[in-house]
Amino acid sequence: MVDRSEPFTLGIEEEYLLVDPATGELVSDGRLQEAVIARVQDRIDESIGMVTQEFLMAQVEVGTAICTSISDARAKLSHLRRSVIEAAAEEGLAPIAASTHPTADWKKLPHTEKERYNTIAHDLQAVARRMVISGMHVHVGIERDDDRMDLLGQLAYFLPHLLALTTSSPFWQGRNSGLRCYRLAVFDELPRTGLPERFDSWAEYKRHLDVMVSAGVIPDGSKIWWDIRPHFKFPTLEMRIADICTRMEDGLTVAALFACLTRMLQRLRRSNQRWRNYSNMLIQENRWRAQRHGFDAGLVDFGTQEIVPYMDLLEELISLSMPDAEELGCVEEVEHAREIVRRGTSSHRQVEVYERTLAGGATEAEALKAVVDWLIAETQMGI
Repeated sequence: MVDRSEPFTLGIEEEYLLVDPATGELVSDGRLQEAVIARVQDRIDESIGMVTQEFLMAQVEVGTAICTSISDARAKLSHLRRSVIEAAAEEGLAPIAASTHPTADWKKLPHTEKERYNTIAHDLQAVARRMVISGMHVHVGIERDDDRMDLLGQLAYFLPHLLALTTSSPFWQGRNSGLRCYRLAVFDELPRTGLPERFDSWAEYKRHLDVMVSAGVIPDGSKIWWDIRPHFKFPTLEMRIADICTRMEDGLTVAALFACLTRMLQRLRRSNQRWRNYSNMLIQENRWRAQRHGFDAGLVDFGTQEIVPYMDLLEELISLSMPDAEELGCVEEVEHAREIVRRGTSSHRQVEVYERTLAGGATEAEALKAVVDWLIAETQMGI
């Protein structure tokens, strides 16, 4: 049995892009964003979660309230997604859960008029304006500061495995990028992104952070945008590498896997064991493979020093974390990862829709519009 002496808590954030269903294009009117958010707020309360503006006027973000199980997260996230879909429809719009939009031109899209986003746009200039991207963040509660630091380094190993299950950003500015996840190519242009630094203790991390805050480089830890980070306000580890999954079910699977892997490492720790800390040089190679190929071309097994089929690695992860999945009541969600590999991620299926539509005689523009239509429909699946 898994030691549940530390209560299990979880939170999920998702960022949606708002489109005009008739044209398939992103909206660029902040009044529409505000109207959708106001309508969502009428449908939810603090026990469900929150809805907020995001960097783009064409974007809204939702976040669940604190969840005590994956089934609790499912109920809350479903309520939030459904509320955004209904609210957007009332404004003649539709949300898509995709990490890039197939045709959006970042040069023509305004950011949300808000002090925080104005500051980001000023500080980062074109790097920020290119951020026509959305993601999914998963928080797992870990009360002790030093535990979060210890797990931060160990969990980094698994980030490419999780990214490969979520890819939903193959297109950029009307072209197939050739990457399963183009979002990271955009996000990695920002400072303080990528794989996390390694620290031996919370005090060491805090000393480094304090240097940057005291120098006025950043206001606080919220401007640390690593693939996984200790949250600047809450006692959680926040997994940020993932694309947003177009199907909610897939996102819940990735959240469940992240939670179970975290609990597995905690379980090893209580037995005076740990996962090996691998260098960022090695993990970065798997991160790139997941970004470029998803799970199609396998990942490097650092122990055997060879590329291993992704399904073999996934089966290992499922086996390692199964005691935790059983204890946390999310075996079904964890095992659904096999279905994602069998069926393909959103990125695979977007490209399939695009190529099939072109093969049927459609124009490039018509094929890209077909991808948006597919994303609108898939975003509503299973809620």
